[in-house]
Amino acid sequence: MRFFITVIAFSWIGCNVLFGQGINFTDANWEAALTQAKEENKIVFVDAYTTWCGPCKKMTKQVFTSKKVGNFFNDKFINVKMDMEKPQGKTLGSSYNVFVYPTLLFVDAYGSLVHRVAGYQDVNSLIEEGKVAVDPSRSLVAMDAKYEAGERSPEFLKSYLRAKASAMDGTHMPIAEEYLATQSDWSTPDNVSLIYNLTESADSKMFEYLAKNKSIFIKQYSEKEVEDKIQQLVFAKIQNQGADLSMDQIGELFHKAYPGRADKMTSAYRMTHYRQKGDREGFATSALDHYKNYPSEDPYELNDIAWTFYEVIEDKQLLKGAAKLSKKSLKLEKGYFNMDTLAAIYSKMGKGGKAIKTANKAIALAKESGEDFSSTEELIEMIKAGKT
Repeated sequence: MRFFITVIAFSWIGCNVLFGQGINFTDANWEAALTQAKEENKIVFVDAYTTWCGPCKKMTKQVFTSKKVGNFFNDKFINVKMDMEKPQGKTLGSSYNVFVYPTLLFVDAYGSLVHRVAGYQDVNSLIEEGKVAVDPSRSLVAMDAKYEAGERSPEFLKSYLRAKASAMDGTHMPIAEEYLATQSDWSTPDNVSLIYNLTESADSKMFEYLAKNKSIFIKQYSEKEVEDKIQQLVFAKIQNQGADLSMDQIGELFHKAYPGRADKMTSAYRMTHYRQKGDREGFATSALDHYKNYPSEDPYELNDIAWTFYEVIEDKQLLKGAAKLSKKSLKLEKGYFNMDTLAAIYSKMGKGGKAIKTANKAIALAKESGEDFSSTEELIEMIKAGKT
């Protein structure tokens, strides 16, 4: 995190309104706001907001207009609002690593960050954050200094972690792991809550503990909440690093998160990976391997895979495997949607007679259900014309 910025003379874009009994936001430019803060020996309070942010609007209407808030902030701070999507806001946001809205910054007259907190704050919590900002012993900068000086007591680390997490600047995870390293028992309700709420990466020790000890977390949260949390972290890693992860690494990740289902999930991911990558043969062979080892009882899933074969695969041996999947789909539920797929696969395999016979069955099913079968008629005409 950077604590100093070069002072740039620009005008604030934002609200020039003075809230009658609430916070008085200055319309002075940034340089003038810092100068005023220096002259009055005050800190600059910055409401870093966006026009579309719901919590930002709520604070503007319900919190900044409070007489109680106004009395405290007008006395202690030079108050400024900044639209973070305007050019000047982007400059400030980059300097102070702002990516959550609202972020409330407390900056001294020299541009040094004193304290910060992110997210909606009600009247009492906002005043409390203001009190922390003006207290040299409690501000985030003060805690940063203590940490840099070597303070590592469990009590301090826990308070520091809470402050870092509230700042939402992405720097709390190392502190969380340092704090937990001081704890002999991670399963206490307080530590379980900390791990559940602050784990943001599938690469952390906290994630490993969460995945291995689901039952402990389910006692405090629902099974769905815990499973959703784990899934979110796993797929966030795959989405962000998928291109750089080998299949072995993907399998290892699934084994950590879902030990009972890991092999099946890895197999399914391999099929999807090749499909998205455009590797047709890789997709086809992994799909046939997957459904051989993990048979599906979902006719629609099987039909979707079989149709994908029809669209992208030319190899007749692989298409033979797709026809088996299509037949399994039909066995589970006979309908126009999967009978038409089988007809299309037969046509691509060069089995014109079988294709026409199956296509006519598909048309009969479509007539019974009132579905449009014009594409199947077109397929029959193409087969007869030798164009498939």
